Amino acid sequence: MTVTGDDALVGRVLDDRYLIGARIARGGMASVFRATDQRLDREVALKVMHTGLGDDGQFTDRFVREARAAAKLNHRNVVSVFDQGRDGDITYLVMEYVPGRTLRDVMRDEAPMETGHGLGVMGLERLATTEDRQSVGMVRAGLAQQALQGGRDRSRGNTGAFSDSR
Repeated sequence: MTVTGDDALVGRVLDDRYLIGARIARGGMASVFRATDQRLDREVALKVMHTGLGDDGQFTDRFVREARAAAKLNHRNVVSVFDQGRDGDITYLVMEYVPGRTLRDVMRDEAPMETGHGLGVMGLERLATTEDRQSVGMVRAGLAQQALQGGRDRSRGNTGAFSDSR
């Protein structure tokens, strides 16, 4: 049986450094895998742009802008960005891996919920005010349900998906 799509990446090593494990999320622009940074011996989340999108300069530029904008944020509820690069035809972003339930899981289990509770679950009370985002040139946050995870403090969330205003 031939393995295709995202599953073909499992077991592959990017840039002689990141060993790709199981896929943990899939969005419209990229998939996120649990991976191992073999150089630093730590688990990371590896966001890989979908095949074909890397050929489109606009998508690649947006992906890189997201990485740079997210790397400038320093907030307890935003995952850290460690690296960004390209290996052959694969464009990727390396982020902090935070185990836990995704917002999608919480919504499935607890919906419907009041707006205040929802923001509390995501830990975005302060981030929602735009104060932090404006400090790095961001106007809005593109929050993908599967990109939000409650880990360090299960009542809080961590997001790895941001969009800038450009």
